[in-house]
Amino acid sequence: MVYICIISQWFANLLNIVLDPLLIFGIGPFEGFGITGAAIAIRIIIFALLPSWGLSNAAATLVGQNLGAKQPKRAERSVWATAWINMILLALVGAVLMLFSDGFIRLFIDDLEVIAVGALGLRIISAGFIAYGLGMVMVNAFNGAGDTMTPTWINVFCFWLFEIPVAWLLAIPAGMNESGVFLAIVAAETLMTLLAWWLFRRGSWKKKIV
Repeated sequence: MVYICIISQWFANLLNIVLDPLLIFGIGPFEGFGITGAAIAIRIIIFALLPSWGLSNAAATLVGQNLGAKQPKRAERSVWATAWINMILLALVGAVLMLFSDGFIRLFIDDLEVIAVGALGLRIISAGFIAYGLGMVMVNAFNGAGDTMTPTWINVFCFWLFEIPVAWLLAIPAGMNESGVFLAIVAAETLMTLLAWWLFRRGSWKKKIV
């Protein structure tokens, strides 16, 4: 069971890490400076989210322990406590990235056009950090309960069936270019959070035998 949860979480994280650069290089109608700026922004975002991935994995552990001890209510409380901590943490991190977006991009390059695109990406994507904080924990709670299919389908639907078409529609037909791709990332992450929250509130995960 533990190995299944680890593999499922690894697959979900892989989707996030691989898909966002794929959107930039494969969909966005960018010039060279646009690709460079967006790539730098995505790498900063991934680095900034690493502590939250750790917290969300802790939620999975707490769920598994409490369900194993036949304490589903305590499992639910532990998830909400972890979610609040994660949301507060990412709200602070997101605020820093939004306020000093130009400065973070300047750490890697001094081209003004690249900085403009990268800073725009940081500001837009960081605006959804609170939602990401909740969604990460909710998705990992299913893993901790041994329900690995729910987070898998959530990730496939939100990041492959939703995010890619929306990114293309906003970037090309709507003419939003880089902004369209960045907004699609935020929309997909927010949709993931809403779906995970709704399924978590239904409570079917509490019936899993751990």
